[in-house]
Amino acid sequence: MPSRLFHHYIGIDYSGAARATTRNRSIQVFSCTPATEPQIVHSIATTRTKPRNWNRVEVLQWLVQFLKQHPSTIIGMDHGFSFPISYFEKYQLASWNDFLADFSTHWPTDAKDATVEQFRRDGNRTGDSKELRTTEKWTSSAKSVFLFDVQGSVAKSTHAGLPFLWKLRNQLPELHCWPFDGFEIPSGHSVIAEVYPSLFRNRYSKKHPTVDQQDAYSVCRWLKEMDQQLGLDRFFHPPLDEAEKSIAQLEGWILGVN
Repeated sequence: MPSRLFHHYIGIDYSGAARATTRNRSIQVFSCTPATEPQIVHSIATTRTKPRNWNRVEVLQWLVQFLKQHPSTIIGMDHGFSFPISYFEKYQLASWNDFLADFSTHWPTDAKDATVEQFRRDGNRTGDSKELRTTEKWTSSAKSVFLFDVQGSVAKSTHAGLPFLWKLRNQLPELHCWPFDGFEIPSGHSVIAEVYPSLFRNRYSKKHPTVDQQDAYSVCRWLKEMDQQLGLDRFFHPPLDEAEKSIAQLEGWILGVN
C-alpha cells in the first residue's frame, strides 16, 4: 500500500495589495501535521502583546526557515505560478526558470516600495485578460492571470507573488516546484503547488471569521486529508497526454484540478 507523502501541510491565502512590506490582513497562513488540526500561523513579527498581520516579505522569510527545519512539507498557495503558453512564445522564453527570471526583471514587485499598480501603468510584459492557461480552462470559474480588478481575480496576487516564488526557488533549490520540476514527487522532498481555494472552500463548515482565513484553512485541511487518504498522488498526475504535460510544465497546473 502507498504511504503518506508528507509530514507537514501549509495553506496560504495570498494578496498582492499595496507594497511587499505592507501588513495585510488578507494574507493568512495555516499549518498542521498528520496528527493535528490546521491552526493559524501568526506573522513572525507577532509578540505576546502585539499581534501583527503578515506581509509578503515575512511570508518568504518564514517559509525558508520552516522548510529548512521541516523536510517533507507541502505548501498550497493561491496565486498563479505561471502564464499561458502564448506568453512564453511571445517573449521567447524556453523554460519556467527563464520565465521567472524574466518576469522578476520586468515586474520587480518584491522591491520594498514597489506595487503591482505602478508596473501595470508601465504596460510592460503583460497579456490579454481573456487568455487562459489549460488548467484554468479545466475549471468552471478560474480567471485569467491577466484579469485584474474583478471579484475572485488572482491577477494582482500572481503579479506580486511571482518574484517571491523566484526568490524561494533560489534560496531552496531542493524545493520541488510542482509540476515545473516534474509531476513525480521525489521521496522526502518538500513541494510547493498552486491551489484554487474555491475548489475546497465549501467542503468544510465555516470555522474562521474571514474568507481569507477560511480559504487558507480549507487548503491546509484538504492537503492533509488527501494525503491521509493516499489520494494526493492522484492529483499530482492529472490525466494529460504528453503534449499537454509539456505545456503544463511551462504554464503550471492547479493542484486538485483533474
